[in-house]
Amino acid sequence: MLGVIVLVFLLFQGFADPSRLIMGQRADASTQENIRRELYLDQPKWKQFVLFLNDLSPLAIHSDSDIVKKQLKGIFIGSGINIAIKVPYLRRSYQTQKNVGEILMEALPGTLLLAIAAMCIAVALGIPLGVLAAVKKGTWMDTSAVFTSVLGISAPSFFMGIVIAYLFGFVWSQYTGLHMTGSWRDMDEITGKPYWSLQNLWLPALTLGIRPLAIITQLTRSAMLDVLNQDYIRTAYAKGLSKRVVVWKHALRNALNPVITAITGWFAELLAGAFFVEYIFGWKGIGKVTVDALEKLDFPVVMGSVLITSFFFILVNILADVLYAVVDPRVRLQ
Repeated sequence: MLGVIVLVFLLFQGFADPSRLIMGQRADASTQENIRRELYLDQPKWKQFVLFLNDLSPLAIHSDSDIVKKQLKGIFIGSGINIAIKVPYLRRSYQTQKNVGEILMEALPGTLLLAIAAMCIAVALGIPLGVLAAVKKGTWMDTSAVFTSVLGISAPSFFMGIVIAYLFGFVWSQYTGLHMTGSWRDMDEITGKPYWSLQNLWLPALTLGIRPLAIITQLTRSAMLDVLNQDYIRTAYAKGLSKRVVVWKHALRNALNPVITAITGWFAELLAGAFFVEYIFGWKGIGKVTVDALEKLDFPVVMGSVLITSFFFILVNILADVLYAVVDPRVRLQ
């Protein structure tokens, strides 16, 4: 995480002066100087980085004026100079002057919902297809599953998004009832109140789930083929256990480790990489917010987006290690 923070600072603040992006081209020198002072751009680069790190750190030191000006949330111990246990401060948007953390937290549920729905589709279809392909090795079912998964891996999300949006959201919309664009929260035209619209979730979730579905199918097939040749599987059959019990209870559980790696890795990937899919379908999530911010050169929003998605990527990979121990007792430390 510290490595990501260093890289983000160098890219967006280490080599450029963003003050002119905020004030525009016609502001005078005194206005530019005030903005530079407010963003610590008048300080040496090393000090700018220390202050940036202090803003991001949950354990930090802040003055009373900082707490009021930045509207920090947390526990503050002291007077004048405070030791703070706080919510990380991601600074303010250049365009709206809103707190970046609030902007991204409003968009985060959309991205989480989309990533979870995509992974549910991928897991619900990928694991059974992989098991079926392994059990029916050499048949048309196996060949079809492998061929389809290769197509899924080869299809980039931004291309599939355009195709799926056009076909299911426009050409066949009278049959599917789906729209090309739309978010998880829509406004009622009559009352003006927001409401949940999960109907708009299907197309972006399907688009985002195609590649992990293909990967999970292939990994499950490969791992199952390896496990089905083990001695303990033959022993299970010799003991009179049914094929269903042997395949789904004994073989699949021992074949899941590489699949869990793929599931958790791709889930983190979806959180970080849903940008183009969200933009194509008009789905309000961190990806769409980030693309809009890039168009407007609103760098604090982009920096905050990178940091939040990196944090989730790291967190999901830690959870993967915990899942290994739950699924396969052989990897537990004790």
